[in-house]
Amino acid sequence: MNRHENKALNMLLHTLGFFGILGLLFLCWSGFFYLTPFLYKGMGYHPSSLLVYLTGSVLGLLFFGVIAHLFGRKQRRSGMNIFNLMNDAVKQIAQGDFSVSIRTEMRKGHVIADLADNINVMAKELQSLEMMRQEFISNVSHEIQSPLTSIRGFAKVLQNDKLEPEDRKHYLYIIEKESKRLSKLSDNLLKLTSLESDRHPVEKVDYELDVQLKHAILSCEPSLVDKGMELQHSLEKVNVTGDQDLLNQVWLNLLYNSIKFTPRGGMIRLILKRREGEISVSVQDNGIGISEKDQIHIFERFFKSDKSRNRASEGSGLGLSIVKKIVEMHEGRIEIESEPQKGTIFTVYLPALVE
Repeated sequence: MNRHENKALNMLLHTLGFFGILGLLFLCWSGFFYLTPFLYKGMGYHPSSLLVYLTGSVLGLLFFGVIAHLFGRKQRRSGMNIFNLMNDAVKQIAQGDFSVSIRTEMRKGHVIADLADNINVMAKELQSLEMMRQEFISNVSHEIQSPLTSIRGFAKVLQNDKLEPEDRKHYLYIIEKESKRLSKLSDNLLKLTSLESDRHPVEKVDYELDVQLKHAILSCEPSLVDKGMELQHSLEKVNVTGDQDLLNQVWLNLLYNSIKFTPRGGMIRLILKRREGEISVSVQDNGIGISEKDQIHIFERFFKSDKSRNRASEGSGLGLSIVKKIVEMHEGRIEIESEPQKGTIFTVYLPALVE
């Protein structure tokens, strides 16, 4: 039921309630109006018609008042019971127990019923946030524990004075690599926290997106050469309004992702084109692909598909979460098409600059 329908229902109920009160008042008054002459007759007293009328009216109003008092008392008792329930529920929520649920017999639209529903909704939302917080802490602990275990283990091995110089150099390299991994995880966590706080500065300007993408390709050149990969591109001349630094992170993250999960000698295609009302940037590879069940989770924090869950991937599972957040900050969207062992296509859609 929408807001207007709810408002109309409340007006109807209030109108019916008003006429119900008038009806009860009329019944009480008319009942005693006709009953009073019989009462006087039973007492053997024959007053004037005016006195009979006034007596019936007073008795009718008094009877109506008694009924109203009893009904109001019942309502107040019921209201106090509900108030106590809500008070206890809020105390439980304040103590960290979000499993509370308040049930009322009052109709929908009543202010107390609405308040109870809002408390129930708040408890569910807080419970969901608490579960997300616990999962986040668990994921961070897991991601940090792995490199720390490696660093601690190899540092202990390095204490052996009889260790060969070549082995010592190899273990130091691993320690350095794992330290960089920890540093990158910390940087990504800070970046994601800043972006999700909605207080991250976004400096949007008009600039040539095709030129930015060419620079991104040049940045990836050493990695492409190292894996013997080819990168083909088709870039239309397109201007866009956005934060250059943030969007540059999007293109680099998607390109490096494709390089990371594409076998040696593979191929990547980067396509920029303008559609009616929007711009699309596609990064396509012929890498290992992502299963359908993993695609729905791919933008979640710390998520890693099964095929990439190894130390060699060096990923923290935060990159695509950052990408999605930046794209949404630019009022855009990102979509994925993938098939295991055939490749993946990430496509970013951004609003086109009105020319």
